[in-house]
Amino acid sequence: MNLLPSGICFYLSVVICWLTSRVDGSLWYMGTLGSQVMCDNIPGLVNKQRQLCRQHPNIMQAIGAGIKDWIGECQHQFQNHRWNCNTIARDHNVFGRLLLRSSREAAFVYAISSAGVVHTLTRACSQGELQSCACDPTKKGSSRDAKGEFHWGGCSDHVEHAMKFSQAFVDAKERKERDARALMNLHNNRAGRKAVKRLMSLECKCHGVSGSCSVRTCWLALADFRRTGDHLRRRYNGAVQVVMNQYGTGFTTAQRHLKRPSKNDLVYFEDSPDYCIRDQESGSVGTGGRVCNRTSRGVDSCEVMCCGRGYDTSHISRNTKCECKFHWCCAVHCRDCKLDVDVHTCKAQT
Repeated sequence: MNLLPSGICFYLSVVICWLTSRVDGSLWYMGTLGSQVMCDNIPGLVNKQRQLCRQHPNIMQAIGAGIKDWIGECQHQFQNHRWNCNTIARDHNVFGRLLLRSSREAAFVYAISSAGVVHTLTRACSQGELQSCACDPTKKGSSRDAKGEFHWGGCSDHVEHAMKFSQAFVDAKERKERDARALMNLHNNRAGRKAVKRLMSLECKCHGVSGSCSVRTCWLALADFRRTGDHLRRRYNGAVQVVMNQYGTGFTTAQRHLKRPSKNDLVYFEDSPDYCIRDQESGSVGTGGRVCNRTSRGVDSCEVMCCGRGYDTSHISRNTKCECKFHWCCAVHCRDCKLDVDVHTCKAQT
């Protein structure tokens, strides 16, 4: 089995290269190099990815601008856990060797990455930032929901266009490999894309005499990406450990009594490390120096976070707002106060 991370890592290489170009000279720099030179200098792309990269430099820019959102969402979801979706400075695939392991954390990274691409591109289409797409052109005329008939109007987010591009680009490497790890990545990529579409909602504006809502104009809108993160986090909690079937074409559960995973579930092959200690092979950076909660009984507690190694306590002063008062009509005035607090951090491994 080829355990090297593929599609997402190469996608991240594209994004990082584009982000670097924006920092070093923005659009002028990219215009000087040209999209072909830029895409040809990114290692590891398969022909399909390189072709799409050359053809759609504006889409690559949009993805690059949005990458911080889904990395931030990943870090929000796991901020109080031993694995906190930490990124590796100056590493070409952002998450270092974590993605070499077919763990549930890798499954989540692939799913949230794929979802992030779809969400970013869908939003860019609706905001008129891309020439290749706009609002969903299929949402025309009238339709019905549980409340009755309505007319399509406004700007429905064109999620199908974003899903199609994301699938073509992000999945290209996996479709070429077709080994067990590639099938796992493809499954989790798809689960991420489907999460964005599944959480879209119908938003409506009422028209009629005295707000009677006799006529409604509606459009489909993306959910806030936090909801997608929450959804995928729940899928992470219930991720299914799988093995390849006897034909090498799909999965079966590692534990026979469990239900076969659906297309919306996250799947993984290998158990996760405990992330307690720094381990270069597994991609774990350990929990030494992490802040823990001495009074908690949850995963953020010093007992759990520090893995039984104990913790250090330091006394620090923080500036905070205090004695806030409301003044009629429209102002709140506060004093600046110093608050002395104890901060507990996990001891490093010995």
